[in-house]
Amino acid sequence: MKILLVEDDADMSKALTRALEKRGFQVTACGDGTQALKLIRDEVGDLVILDLNIPGLDGLHILQRSRAQGIATPVIVLTARGAVGDRVAGLNAGADDYLAKPFDLEELEARIRALLRRKGGEEPQQKCGQLRFERSSGAFYHGELPLEFTPREQALLKALMVRPGHAVNRERLLQLVFPDDANVQVEAIEVVIHRLRKKLVVTRTEIMTLRGLGYLLRPQSAPAA
Repeated sequence: MKILLVEDDADMSKALTRALEKRGFQVTACGDGTQALKLIRDEVGDLVILDLNIPGLDGLHILQRSRAQGIATPVIVLTARGAVGDRVAGLNAGADDYLAKPFDLEELEARIRALLRRKGGEEPQQKCGQLRFERSSGAFYHGELPLEFTPREQALLKALMVRPGHAVNRERLLQLVFPDDANVQVEAIEVVIHRLRKKLVVTRTEIMTLRGLGYLLRPQSAPAA
């Protein structure tokens, strides 16, 4: 999925671009309001993350003009303006969601994916090797054969599947797999990973361990001749 990031703070723009790209998005960054409106018109992104306080043309005018021209690209307003009046102004101008700085990257990613699903911007299914994940049902398949996983195995595999080729750290997986158990140790993730690896052999999909980074899902390498 392609994201247009409109942010004039160079450090913030670079940090957000890196973070979003690590989460599997393609990012085009822009720091000028006039140029941003042109990029929105050209449909550069499937979704726009828009700072209100940018030079050239401020975020509210970008929203108003793009919506007046019938452009329906989802927009998340991301700004340091946290007052209720600013949030209302952004939403009234056509924003689909609002997130005030400072913010949590996991929350931003969740809001992005929620908007893309609402607008039909995410694929209904994802594949990795011979493993297929159906978003609508949350079910996993090998070809047309449904695969059986425990709820914890399914939660972990889903977290890796939505970001194939990108590492997810153990702490994040712990939150997703054991959301109601504050006393569980991070090593418990390794037990679930071990069980999943056995079940995924038939799908020619493997879970890799990246030391210091976490785990990632990828198609299994073909055996050497």
